[in-house]
Amino acid sequence: MPVYVWKGVNSYGEKRKGKLEAPNEASAEAQLKKIRITVNMLKEKPKDVFENISFFQPKVTGKDVVIFTRQLSTMIDAGLPLVQSLEILAGQQDNATFKKILNEVRMDVETGTTFADAMKKHPKAFDTLYCNMVEAGEVGGIMDTILRRLANFMEKNMVLIKKVKGAMTYPVICLAISFVITMVILVFVVPVFSKMFADFGSGLPAMTQYVVNISNFTKNYWYVFIGGVFILITSIKKIYSTDWGSMAMDRFLLLAPIVGVLLRRIAVAKFTRTLGTMIQSGVPILDALNVVAKTAGNRVIEQAVFRVADSITEGRTIAEPLEETGVFPSMVVQMITVGESTGALDAMLEKIADFYDEEVDQAVDNLTSAIEPLMMVFLGGLIGGLVIAMYLPIFKMASIVG
Repeated sequence: MPVYVWKGVNSYGEKRKGKLEAPNEASAEAQLKKIRITVNMLKEKPKDVFENISFFQPKVTGKDVVIFTRQLSTMIDAGLPLVQSLEILAGQQDNATFKKILNEVRMDVETGTTFADAMKKHPKAFDTLYCNMVEAGEVGGIMDTILRRLANFMEKNMVLIKKVKGAMTYPVICLAISFVITMVILVFVVPVFSKMFADFGSGLPAMTQYVVNISNFTKNYWYVFIGGVFILITSIKKIYSTDWGSMAMDRFLLLAPIVGVLLRRIAVAKFTRTLGTMIQSGVPILDALNVVAKTAGNRVIEQAVFRVADSITEGRTIAEPLEETGVFPSMVVQMITVGESTGALDAMLEKIADFYDEEVDQAVDNLTSAIEPLMMVFLGGLIGGLVIAMYLPIFKMASIVG
């Protein structure tokens, strides 16, 4: 929808200016008259040359969606019509991409499309889980409650992701620093020592010669090194894009020491909270399981959840196939069994998710505690080894002179 820039005078004789969206100039002028603005200037805002290039547009973040969801829930609970609420929220949205999406959703709803179907057209902002829960809210007439649950769920999920990213920040920074230091030593420092050793004329110790050879290779064939890294990354992505490759890598990650424990706890917390929220919101169990499987983020967990869905269609319980996967701890399976037998599965899943959120905190602390000494040993060994290799010939020269 076009954006119009205007200048005018209000009913008190004060000068005002601003922007508004309207299908045409006449509609824009009518909107201004409604708020008692005498228009002095009204023209369409020039279009941004990068408007249709997605690379230059801001991305819709999880925080944007959470704030929108909570505000929309409050407005609907207060009795505002959905279309009017969407119009207000779009008008105050700073993110241009999200603002455009909300306006398109509003126009679709005005033409008779359901709110959930309008959102499904924008999967980058509203995922399958979000759309299915909104659909359940529309059918059940509890849209405000569903949106509030969605906002709570998304906030807890964002906290979980933030914890994991925080745990991985330290080792990534250490590895990046060690790589830069190593490259600087190999490209700039080692050649200086190498020239000095060549002038000395004596043979180099094996360790020193090995480092000098690596330095020469890095300087003369740097493109081979960069190409090798590119090929390695591309190969890993290619393998992971296959069914067997993604399954093998995800299974390896779940079985890996230290990291595997963290990933398992994250998987259990995410599975139980997502499934519990959807069941509590009135989404049918099979639809909920299919959504949970697609949003699992791990092929092993995904296949396990699909097997759970198949078992339910065969008349079995949820707990049995979960236990057969070997991924979910026995305590989780037993608690789900109790939840199924008592008819309080959603509440039990919520309790499991809360418990495993705390377990994730503990696993993150354990991971950080284990990584810190390992990184110190790695960095010390790498940098110390290079320094020792460079000083070995100097020690040799000193002994010869002595």
